[in-house]
Order: sequence, then structure tokens, then C-alpha cells
Amino acid sequence: MNVSPTHLSLPLASPDETARFGRDLARHLMPGDVVLLHGEIGTGKSHLARAIITYRLAEVGMLEDVPSPTFTLVQSYQAGEVEIWHADLYRLSAPDEIIELGLTDAFEAAICLIEWPEQLGADRPEGALDLTLTVVPGQDEARLMTLEWGPHTPPHLAAYLDVLAQ
Repeated sequence: MNVSPTHLSLPLASPDETARFGRDLARHLMPGDVVLLHGEIGTGKSHLARAIITYRLAEVGMLEDVPSPTFTLVQSYQAGEVEIWHADLYRLSAPDEIIELGLTDAFEAAICLIEWPEQLGADRPEGALDLTLTVVPGQDEARLMTLEWGPHTPPHLAAYLDVLAQ
């Protein structure tokens, strides 16, 4: 494990471990939290987002299929009082589409899980948690997850990450 004040790397041996981490993170996310999911195609970004969404829906007694938003760009879910937005910006053609999608408003009011956040450009939220998944060479199912956060990360989320880093 590699730790610095705003950086943490965690090995994930399998998709099950990735989903377990997603469920753990889900318990700490609140409206206004933005998780930027970085990684190449096939690294598990959607798998992790689905685990977060499925957990939050199950908390309020809902069982729902959670498809990838690859073609719709955004899927939203109502988990009790909490709205969750899952966006896949891979097919975004222009940065101004972020405003058209309503993402900038969602950043303030919902839990937002954003795949391909590079497309956000100047609309990247200041307090977002950056989460990067990479394939571990020679281990098809293993991933290295790197989390990065900064001084504008919401205090409740920074506290969780600080505990996780210990």
C-alpha cells in the first residue's frame, strides 16, 4: 500500500473485491460528492459504479438493473432521498454538452459517478475524488486502484479516505 496525504493505492485481486470496495465507498457518499472514474476500457469503471449504485438502491429496498450509460450518456437513480447520477462521457462530442446534460447542477445536488472525466475540461468539480483503475500486468482480473483527493474534498469523504489510508 502506497500512502501520502492525498494519494492511496490499493490492490484489488478480483471483480468481487472491486465491488466490495464500491459498496464500502457507497456508505460514505453524500449528495454533492463527485467520483471521477479514470481508466482504460475494460478496467472496471462501470463495474465499480454499478456496485455503488446497487448498494445505495438496496439500502432503500430497491432492486434495479443498473445498465452502463455508454449510449445514454447519463443514467440517474433515486435512492430514497438521494439522487445518483452515473455518466459515461466517452462519446461526448463537445464540452458544452455537460451543461446540456445537467451535470453541473447534479454536481451540487446528487452523488455523481463520472466515467471518462477527462471530457469535463474546465467543468471538473473542485472537490472531486479521482479514482483510477489499471489492470495488473499478467493478472487479468486484478486491478490497482489509485485514489487521489485534495483540500477541497468534502470533509466526510476526506475523513473516510484518511481512515482507509491507515
